[in-house]
Amino acid sequence: MKTEWRIFGMVGFFLVLLSPAYAAWTYYTDTTYAGPRQVEWIGTVMLLLAAALCLMCGGFFWFVSRRIDLRPEDRGDGEIADGAGEVGFFAPGSYWPVAIAASVTFTGIGLAYWMAWLITLGLTCVAAATAGLLYEFYTGSRRVAEH
Repeated sequence: MKTEWRIFGMVGFFLVLLSPAYAAWTYYTDTTYAGPRQVEWIGTVMLLLAAALCLMCGGFFWFVSRRIDLRPEDRGDGEIADGAGEVGFFAPGSYWPVAIAASVTFTGIGLAYWMAWLITLGLTCVAAATAGLLYEFYTGSRRVAEH
């Protein structure tokens, strides 16, 4: 996790530095019309939000890296064979992501046409489908046996 938080931190820091440079560049090169110069705010805000997202991911990885042992890829003397063995449990397949996508689609249609009932129904279905995805292997016939 040491490598991951450094990469995300560097990209986030770069985007933080880039956003005021982008704002200044768009201000001083604005030749679209004869009015007063303006900053292109959409790109500037997008860069700041991308920086926030990278820094949040980097902060999460930093938080986790302090609480776990060093992985082979985090050590300078790590070998490929050190990472062998069981990695974890991975789902073989699931239909719940389709239900989540359909629910988000209904919510988006409700937002586009500003239908409160469809927004409410869509958000309820998103929550139910997300719960179904999260608890898929804890209940029912696909329950995973605990060791």
